[in-house]
Parts: sequence; structure tokens; C-alpha cells
Amino acid sequence: MSTPISAEQEILSGEAVAIDVQPVGFVLRAAGALIDMVIGFLVFAAFALLGVWMLGEGLLDAHTLPMLIVWASVISFLVLPVTVEAATRGRSAGKLAVGGRIVRVDGGAITFRHTFIRALVGVLEVYLTLGGGAVIAGAVTARSQRLGDLVAGTYSQRVRTPRLAPHTPFLPPSLTAWATIADVTRLPDRLARRISQFLSGADQLTPAARLRVAQELAAEVADFVSPLPPVPAEDLLRGVTVLRRRREQRALMIADERAERLSGRRVRV
Repeated sequence: MSTPISAEQEILSGEAVAIDVQPVGFVLRAAGALIDMVIGFLVFAAFALLGVWMLGEGLLDAHTLPMLIVWASVISFLVLPVTVEAATRGRSAGKLAVGGRIVRVDGGAITFRHTFIRALVGVLEVYLTLGGGAVIAGAVTARSQRLGDLVAGTYSQRVRTPRLAPHTPFLPPSLTAWATIADVTRLPDRLARRISQFLSGADQLTPAARLRVAQELAAEVADFVSPLPPVPAEDLLRGVTVLRRRREQRALMIADERAERLSGRRVRV
């Protein structure tokens, strides 16, 4: 079950419409971080074994081994996470496993600066504390953000979501006669998109919020629809949406037929 997003967690589009995004939960976020941390330690262990082997074979002296360990630490715990997240735009093995992706707090894609800050702070809160710092920070933040996320302005967004069933508005029976004489051609495209968004997500709203939004949209629609039927607000919105789609489909069919006629004439010429 997904956790509801509070007002502080909402992401707004340019039209001030709340976009339904979900942060990865604390448990999944911790599991993904553990996978990435294990991979980092495995890479470091591989470098350490290589150094021991080179030391035993006489290819490396005891004075150079500490330098190799330092470089192995930098590559395993800093360069590797930065490279992977920058190349995959916020994905890693752990995040792929839990269905997450690192994004900016406004929902945009991260850049190299974000990945570098996250990895640099991650050396302290993830590897030096064995994940203790990240666990504490993730447990007390709304989006399960660790310190690196708070400094970089990022969080882990859930991208593996259930496929939604297609939403097809239907014409209410009470509007059958009205549909034959109604004129909805003056309805603005932006308002039509807002109505479509409302109808597709109306089932997720509480009854009070659903009625309030429907009435507000119906009040805006009233200036562009003639005649205005005496029906509930949501029925009016469904009827307007169905008529607009029918009009657009007819316009496309007429355009296709006209193009076929023109192409046929050109072929005969």
C-alpha cells in the first residue's frame, strides 16, 4: 500500500496541478542502499585481494600498498557511485532492485553535481558508519532522505508502479438528448485537460473533495457550454468530455478523408 503524500511532498506542474509521485518507502530504501553498499565493499575487497597478490608476487612493495588501499577506497566508495548514478540518471543496482530512482526534490533529473554531493556525504554516513547515519536520517524525514539527499536536494522516487486501467468517459443517460444539441466548441483546451485529469483520478479522491473539485470545474465550464443541462456537476463534466472527444474524432476522420481524396486525384493526374 502506498503512503499518501502530504502537502510538503507534492510536486506541482507549471499549471499548479499536483503530480502523483511516490517516494520509495524507508524499508525499500534501506534495502536498496544495503545492496549498493555491499557492491561497494565487494569492489574494495577485490582491490585489496589484488594488492595482497601483487605484494606476494613481488610486483608491489610494502610502501606502495597503503597508496593502493587509498585509491581503492576512493574508487569503490566515491568514483563508482558517482559514475553509476550519473550514467543511469539516478539508478543503481540497489535502486533497480527496489524500483526507485534518485530525482531532484522538484521531480527533475539529477546532474553530476547531485550525484557527487550524495556520494561524498555517503562516504561519511553510509560507509564510515556502516549505514547508521543514513538509517537515522531516513527514519526521521518524510521522504526517507539521507543526509546526502538533504544536502543535494534529492530523494528516491518510486518508478515501479502498477499499470493503471485505461479511463474512458461515458455519456450519462440523462444527457443523451442534450448531446444532440449541445455546443462545447468554445471550451478551452487547458480546461478540457484539467477536466480529463479530474475524471481519471476522481476515484482516488475523498467524496467531499471529489464533489468540491467537480463543482469548481463545472462552474468554469458553464461559460463555454450551451445549453447548460440541469444535471450534477460530475455528469456535466463527463458529458462535455465525451462530446469533445466525439468532435475531435469527427474532425480527424474528415481530415483523413480529405487527404485520401486529394491523394487519389493526384494519382489519377
